[in-house]
Amino acid sequence: MINWGAPYMLFGTGFAVLFGLILVAGAVRARIAKRRFGDDKRLGALMTYDASKRRAFKGVFLVIAAALAFVAAARPQYGKEKQLVPATKVDIILVVDFSKSMYARDIQPSRISRAKSEVTELIQALPGARFGAVAFAGEAMGFPVTEDGSAVKQFFQSLQPNDMPVGGTAIARALNHAHDLLDRDPKSKDHKRFVILITDGEDLEGSPKNVAASMADEGTTIHVVQIGYATPERIPEIGTDGEMLGWRKTDTGDYMTTQLSERGQQTLKAIAETTPGGHFVESRDGKTGIETLTKELTEALKTGEFVEHYEDVYADVYQYPLGLAILLLLAEAALMDAPRRKFVRTPPPAGNTRRMLPTQRLGAEVPRA
Repeated sequence: MINWGAPYMLFGTGFAVLFGLILVAGAVRARIAKRRFGDDKRLGALMTYDASKRRAFKGVFLVIAAALAFVAAARPQYGKEKQLVPATKVDIILVVDFSKSMYARDIQPSRISRAKSEVTELIQALPGARFGAVAFAGEAMGFPVTEDGSAVKQFFQSLQPNDMPVGGTAIARALNHAHDLLDRDPKSKDHKRFVILITDGEDLEGSPKNVAASMADEGTTIHVVQIGYATPERIPEIGTDGEMLGWRKTDTGDYMTTQLSERGQQTLKAIAETTPGGHFVESRDGKTGIETLTKELTEALKTGEFVEHYEDVYADVYQYPLGLAILLLLAEAALMDAPRRKFVRTPPPAGNTRRMLPTQRLGAEVPRA
C-alpha cells in the first residue's frame, strides 16, 4: 500500500492534464489553419518534412513528465517498518517566590520551607529532565539550565527571602528571566519547555499575562502553583540566623498580613490558561500543591513523546517518479522536430576528364594555331 507524505500535491497533476489539453487544442487549430491555407497534397509537396507526429510525442513527454513531478512532490511512501524514536528532551525552569510573605506559616513549617522541600522532590522525581532556576522578589536572580539537578536544589536551599536585594513580588520580571534562560541555552529550542511558577500571588508590578502570552507563542508551557489562602496570615520576622524574632509590623504598629486576593488568583489562573497545556494548582489542606504537579509531570514523562518508543515509518520512494520525469524531459529535448538532413555530393559526368581552360569555362573561343 502506498502512503503519501504530502497528498495535496497530487492536485497538481490536474495542471499537467490541463497543459496537455492546451497542446491538443493548439495542434487542432494548426491543422484547421493548414486546411484553410490550401490543399493537403499540394502543401505536402511544398514541405520537406511533416513534424506533427514528432511534436505530438514531445507534447506527450512534457505532460507525463509534469504529472510525474507532482507525484514525486506528493512524497509517495512504500514499505512499513518499526523505528526507534528517542525520548524528547525536557527543560523545566523552576520559578520560586522568595518574597518575605513566603515566611508565613499557614503551611508548615513555612511557605518557603515547604516549597523548597517539594521542589527538591520534584527534581528527584524527574531524573531525565534538565532544570533551571529563578528566585524572585522585587528582582529576579537565576541559575542556567543544567542536567545537574543537585546544583539547582543547592541554589534554592542556599537562599532565604531575607537574601533578596529588593523586596516585593514581581512575577512578570521572574517570567522574563525564565524566558531569557531558555533563550540563551543552545539546546533548549529543540526541547519541550516548561516553566513552573510557585508563588503566593501577591503581584505588585508588571504584566505577567503578557509575558506568558509571548512564551506561549514559542511553545513554552507554564504551570502555576498558588501557595497560601484567602484568609489573612501574619508574617513572621526572621533573623539572619533563621530564627523567628516575632511578627512583622507596619509603621502604625499593626501586624503585617498576607492573603490571596481574588484579583491575584485570577491573574495566576490566566497565566496558566494562556499557555498550551498549562495547569493551575492551589494550596489545599495545608499542602502547597507542588506534589500534585509532580505526579502529573511524572506520569506525562513516562508516556507519549517524552519516552523512547517505536513508531511505524514508511520509506520515501519519490526518486522513482522524479527520475522518470527527468528522463522524459531529456527525451523531449533530444527529439528534434525533423530528422537531420544528409548532404550527398553529386559526382561529375563520367568520360569528360579533359581539363578546361578558364576561357572555355566562360564559353570563349580558343584561337587555333
